[in-house]
Amino acid sequence: MNCIKLLGQSLMSRDFDRQVAEIQTRVAVLNRYTSLGIPVTVPVG
Repeated sequence: MNCIKLLGQSLMSRDFDRQVAEIQTRVAVLNRYTSLGIPVTVPVG
């Protein structure tokens, strides 16, 4: 749960390039959480 709370906080880095990397990391984590929650549908028959 700590990771989810950290995603909502402001950026920690001062350098612009590091801010970009930090945002990209947060987006990757959120996309992973989203992919885990999407059900896989398989046709039967």
